[in-house]
Amino acid sequence: MMRLGLKRDEVKLVPHDEAWTMEFLSVQKQVQDALGIDGEAVQHIGSTAIKEIKAKPIIDILLGVENISQVEAETFQALQAIGFYRLKVEREQEIVLARFTDNTFLEKTHYIHMTDINGEKWRKLLYFRDALNADASLRQEYERLKRALAEKKGMEIIKYTNEKESFVKKVLMMQEK
Repeated sequence: MMRLGLKRDEVKLVPHDEAWTMEFLSVQKQVQDALGIDGEAVQHIGSTAIKEIKAKPIIDILLGVENISQVEAETFQALQAIGFYRLKVEREQEIVLARFTDNTFLEKTHYIHMTDINGEKWRKLLYFRDALNADASLRQEYERLKRALAEKKGMEIIKYTNEKESFVKKVLMMQEK
């Protein structure tokens, strides 16, 4: 399997790897077992979940909870026991955790995006993944954008993510039609 991981502010795209799905399924089971939940609450998202396109070598996982504002300490302890640490990232209706290559915490390999199950953010993230997997031209357009951004000199991760936002919004608007 291709090596997973990116350092802070690193933007690097690698060719799609079928092993990403197997890695997700392995981590999905770890999360399910740690939290005592079913698989529907743990979904593969992000570019590694979109077939045929280049992606940053990090597995993005969507974890649905009943109420994002009432996640108990035991949940974070159970996730930390399997290597996921809560980040200081502030996002509306979302808690972000990461797994790292080692205990220096310099290189992230996986993200968990915790949000309300079946809430607006949950639905948007799954819609985006499914829309791109269903439409080759959308996938190719997204990959071209990602490659152009990644090749820009001095590109850092926050700017990279923000620059993709208009494309993401365009795809999400398709959902409303």
